[in-house]
Amino acid sequence: MFPVILAQIKQWEDYNSTTQQGCIVDGVPTLKCFEVVFGNLVFAASSLIMLALFVMLVVGGFNYLTSLGSPEKVKKAQDTFKYALIGFILFISAYVILSIIDFLFLGGQGQIFRFSIGEDLVPGPGTDIGPIPGQEQGPPL
Repeated sequence: MFPVILAQIKQWEDYNSTTQQGCIVDGVPTLKCFEVVFGNLVFAASSLIMLALFVMLVVGGFNYLTSLGSPEKVKKAQDTFKYALIGFILFISAYVILSIIDFLFLGGQGQIFRFSIGEDLVPGPGTDIGPIPGQEQGPPL
């Protein structure tokens, strides 16, 4: 009767589009699932912040319109507007600062907004990683 609404943006199966692998291997979640959880939490937190800012602006506007010239109510409504604006500026500033850090230190590829657990450190199947340090090499086959 009601449509299904998923709370997560990033699905368990498609955390990495380059390798086409999910975070669940043989039915068992791996550490890669933290990438999905973290990404979903950041998206949900951003959405809730924007919703709270919108509600603050609506409440401030309603209080301002219904103040009927009362100095206390007008001051209260203006404070609500002021705090909503400060929150919006802080939210946007955090994004801009992280984007500048990404551009200056990571090459501007958006990597700072992508949480990943060492996918470059784990060799793929069939990859020759060379001899293991501390072990003698046997005769060539």
